[in-house]
Amino acid sequence: MDMNNVNIEEIVKQVLSGMTGTAPAAAAAASSNSGAIPKTARVAVLTEKEHFELKEYPIPPIGDDDILVKVEGCGVCGTDAHEFKRDPFNLIPVALGHEGTGEIVAMGKNVKVDTAGKPVKVGDKVVTCMIFKDDPDITMFDLNKKNVGGADVYGLLPDDDIHLNGWFSDYIFLRGGSFGTTFFNVSDLDLDSRILIEPCAVLVHAVERAKTTGILRFNSRVVVQGCGPIGLICIAVLRTMGIENICAVDGNEKRLEFAKRMGATTSVNFMNFKETEALAEAVKEAQGGHLADFAFQCTGNPKAHANIYKFIRNGGGLCELGFFINGGDAVINPHFDLCSKEINLVGSWVYTLRDYVTTFDFLKRANAIGLPMSELITDKFPLEQINEALQTNLAMTGLKIAVVNK
Repeated sequence: MDMNNVNIEEIVKQVLSGMTGTAPAAAAAASSNSGAIPKTARVAVLTEKEHFELKEYPIPPIGDDDILVKVEGCGVCGTDAHEFKRDPFNLIPVALGHEGTGEIVAMGKNVKVDTAGKPVKVGDKVVTCMIFKDDPDITMFDLNKKNVGGADVYGLLPDDDIHLNGWFSDYIFLRGGSFGTTFFNVSDLDLDSRILIEPCAVLVHAVERAKTTGILRFNSRVVVQGCGPIGLICIAVLRTMGIENICAVDGNEKRLEFAKRMGATTSVNFMNFKETEALAEAVKEAQGGHLADFAFQCTGNPKAHANIYKFIRNGGGLCELGFFINGGDAVINPHFDLCSKEINLVGSWVYTLRDYVTTFDFLKRANAIGLPMSELITDKFPLEQINEALQTNLAMTGLKIAVVNK
């Protein structure tokens, strides 16, 4: 230590203040480092199809059960892109963004712990999960297997007089009491990991659904079809479980290369095959002459769903998780594709509260074994460029797109 650069007088003052009982000044200083809370906040509001407008709204008073979070970043989900492009949920005008995270800057006196019972304080980093307006007393330990399909989420709420309802903003207002908000303290995760929690929870849930078949095992041969962010995370979840025989199927060579970095052992580019039979034979060959014990269908393409049955052995399993919205009908032959092969089929859609907490451990494990999780986020935009962020997502030139505040 260079003693010439140390302010001795300041150190003595701090020691003396601690001895005289005035140490809380240190806490005040820590609070001031975050800056004063402004009276207003910018919110990216989707005011018409393919157009966000930055609007400024007053920050509401913090009630005894409420939390104000300064937004640090939020991933762009396919759901955001669908709403941006077509408004299928009829939400316009709406403040989007549900893959967000940030720092608590103010909270009511009744807020002591998060949904998992972990203590929280000003300065902690948090994420939100579901909003159970109709069942505000539900807990993550409830045996009720409700997923987000039976609840609301911040970032897909109809606009109201609060306005600070989505993570594409400077601040988000988390309502307490009977509103049914669920949130988690994730201060032990870095920003990129926190942005990835929500999409990773989708895959943790899908793998849990797959395990209910009793087929997905340590030594299973697994096919993952679709190497967008969802498929790539699926591969990472499987790899952290110790599954090593993973074949990635996609039409983009760069994504297939990244799939191998995420844990896939082999890959097949479907663009090299005109017929489904030839593609199925290639997948079989990639797995040492064996069809898959289990497959995950991670695209929103009905034809891809129809094809994947050909990749699975008799008595194998399939988890379909690619259709977060209606993507159209898939044509299969129930006799040949499903019944005569006795395929065990499960559907998966988003996640439960328990899956969220499991996801925190998954991300720590994935990072510990060297999986390049943060590289999934290929493009970062400031809030002022929210429209460019959504257009980049629609163009599919990257993987995960994120809006990150300064």
